[in-house]
Amino acid sequence: MQLPAPVSVKWIADFVQGNILGDAAQQATGINEIHRVQHGDISFVDHEKYYRIALQSAATIILINQEFEPPSGKTLILVEDPFRAYNRLVRYFHPFSFPEKLQADSVQIGEGTRIGPQVFIGEHVQIGKNCLIYPHVTIYDHCVIGNDVIIHSGTVIGADAFYYKKRTTPEWKYEKMISCGRVVIEDEVEIGAQCTIDKGVSGDTIIGRGTKIDNLVHIGHDTRIGKACLIAAQVGIAGTVVIEDHVTLWGQVGISKDLTIGREAVVLAQSGVPSSLKGGQTYFGYPAEEARYKRREIAWIKRIPEIWEKVKHL
Repeated sequence: MQLPAPVSVKWIADFVQGNILGDAAQQATGINEIHRVQHGDISFVDHEKYYRIALQSAATIILINQEFEPPSGKTLILVEDPFRAYNRLVRYFHPFSFPEKLQADSVQIGEGTRIGPQVFIGEHVQIGKNCLIYPHVTIYDHCVIGNDVIIHSGTVIGADAFYYKKRTTPEWKYEKMISCGRVVIEDEVEIGAQCTIDKGVSGDTIIGRGTKIDNLVHIGHDTRIGKACLIAAQVGIAGTVVIEDHVTLWGQVGISKDLTIGREAVVLAQSGVPSSLKGGQTYFGYPAEEARYKRREIAWIKRIPEIWEKVKHL
């Protein structure tokens, strides 16, 4: 998320009640979680597993709960709870206002676009030309929809990311990370009925030009889907996934977080994808592997009882 104007490190430290380590003259131009940081961004880290990743990232200002020597070009702000400090900044720069009517005054809708009854459109949404938005679609704040897009009934665009921090003291609970990103749907996309596409935590969830999505598909936060992909019904895609151009995902495919599916890959129905896949190949099963090998493996597994009977009598 870009800030409306640069903000000084001193102001940030005062606001989150933290101590500055390093250059106090830096300025922040954005807020992003660690997967999407750019130069000028504020980010946070609160676990030893991610200290090195955060300190080597592109972030300029890092909210942190352990003292380190600041790397060159970075300023650290030492706070007791970086997660809550980050959320506080997001709430300040991206305040939430509950909607009071179906269509916000700030919506921009292009020529030739038709909007069905009972469609909710939030603040600062942009919808291009010649789109068709069927009844009971929900489009949250700040979403961007291109030209010639079709969205079928009951679909929700831009709901919050499924992103929580587990707390064990003083009591066991999950604390929500505030989402301030967007969904960007490029030209000529069609989205089926009852789909859900979550906004980015701080960046964009992107659906590439010409991609076609069937009914009952879920796409997680910060996922980026390329151009001219086909996604069949009941596919579930976790957060921060990269799906390159011309990929086909058949029905009920499940894709884990933080991975890449290469250009022109095909994943057959009911497959599970726990790790990245190279492009240009067809995959099947769990874990998803090249279909020709997986089918051969299944054929051998089916022969195990027969082979066992033979072995028993040796």
